[in-house]
Amino acid sequence: MPKVDLHRHLEGSLRFETVRELARSLALDLPATSQLRRMVQVLGEEPLTYQNFLSKFAPLRPIYRSQEIIQRITMEAIADAAADNVRYLELRFTPVALSRNQGFPLGRVMDWVIEGAQKAEKDFGITTRLIASFNRHESVALAAQVAVLAGERMTDGIVGLDLAGNEVDFPAEPFIEIMRFARQKGLHITVHAGEWSDGDGILTAIHQLGAERIGHGIRVLESPGALRAAHASQIPFEVCITSNFQSGAITDLSAHPLSRMLGHGLNVTINTDDPGISAITLSDEYCLACEFLGLPLPSLGERTLAAAQAAFLPEHEKQALIIRLKKEQALYFS
Repeated sequence: MPKVDLHRHLEGSLRFETVRELARSLALDLPATSQLRRMVQVLGEEPLTYQNFLSKFAPLRPIYRSQEIIQRITMEAIADAAADNVRYLELRFTPVALSRNQGFPLGRVMDWVIEGAQKAEKDFGITTRLIASFNRHESVALAAQVAVLAGERMTDGIVGLDLAGNEVDFPAEPFIEIMRFARQKGLHITVHAGEWSDGDGILTAIHQLGAERIGHGIRVLESPGALRAAHASQIPFEVCITSNFQSGAITDLSAHPLSRMLGHGLNVTINTDDPGISAITLSDEYCLACEFLGLPLPSLGERTLAAAQAAFLPEHEKQALIIRLKKEQALYFS
């Protein structure tokens, strides 16, 4: 089936084989294969909490040692999406995370990701756009730098900004002015909200940060105000089933609110989040939605088209993508 992925983090998309190879070649102080896998992937018999999930990113940061490595992991992430029949990918990346270990200038790191994405898009035939992400626990000054640099690179494929990170302990309100600046520059806005904290964070994202899409948002049904706002605006939700379970946002896969969100008329899309850390593909998420959560196959096709409609693309490019997907779906479902 042709697919669209709107919510995939570069830093959570590293191939384990690449991590292992680079750890050895860079002589990093990391353990052997089995222990290393436990450090960077969510496996069985470990706590399913957001603290544990976020801990998987830390061992990866020493790997971001050079332009060549950053471009390699960018190209591999896009190649993996293309191999999974993803026709359109929005790959979000965190310049601060990629630059901090070696003290690279943020703008230079962003240019490296752009160059890798442009080459991969051409090599693998997958339309790719980039979203620059910053975390709630980091300084507003750093986020402002990312916003300015992203605005300067809009013609190179950066289409939006993303506010991510720990929403339990760090509020979104300090970033309101940055998001207003970004919107004025023409950047699109997506915000992680309503995943680990309550659904009221979705109201903040919509009304104060100007979010055009909500990352995760699975607690929307717990907040009557957020549910009304989401229903009225038809704001797209970037739902990531496996990640929601592994991060402890839900305690049981069978209790995932995807079907209930759809039943309330919400605009849901299905995405991967961190396929390297979760050891999944988007096909796996589609299978979970159908085989485990009971989403009919035609409805899955509709959710793919909804994701295309929610893409941060100019209208003519968006409509061309939708037409292409409809043609491919007609062959798939025939």
